[in-house]
Amino acid sequence: MKRRDLLILSAGAGITAALSAGAQQKAMPVIGYLSSTSPGSNAPWVEAFRQGLQENGYVEGQNVAIEYRWAEGRYDRLPALAADLVGLKVDVIATGSVAGMQAAISATSTIPVVFFGGGDLVALGLVAGLARPGGNLTGFTTMSLELNPSGWNCCPSWFPRSG
Repeated sequence: MKRRDLLILSAGAGITAALSAGAQQKAMPVIGYLSSTSPGSNAPWVEAFRQGLQENGYVEGQNVAIEYRWAEGRYDRLPALAADLVGLKVDVIATGSVAGMQAAISATSTIPVVFFGGGDLVALGLVAGLARPGGNLTGFTTMSLELNPSGWNCCPSWFPRSG
């Protein structure tokens, strides 16, 4: 199994925990999937995400719904897409980019946001600490951003950089 597949499977487990904690009031819980990319480029990640959910008893269309929002590489669209998911009253928002995390936590302080991706989220000011992120943000990070030789070119210019 590839490392990225394992990470996404783990995110599915995190979503499962969030759904179990707060989605009992609806007939079918709804996950908001917020991506800075396009459906085509994200297909392997989405498949691994669905697999992780399925391994934890959630099958899309049967006992869980997923609302996908794609920024198509236009980071400026993320805040509106996150607000759209909040307006739909999804039970949890899943996102794999730092910009997606920022958009999601700016859009809501009550809906759980589960992240999966890289970056030092403490240094970026998104979480209080990795062991206890605080607020409505949880998930995991590989902190691989620090290993990226191209630096911060993956992030939009409006995203604040600490340090």
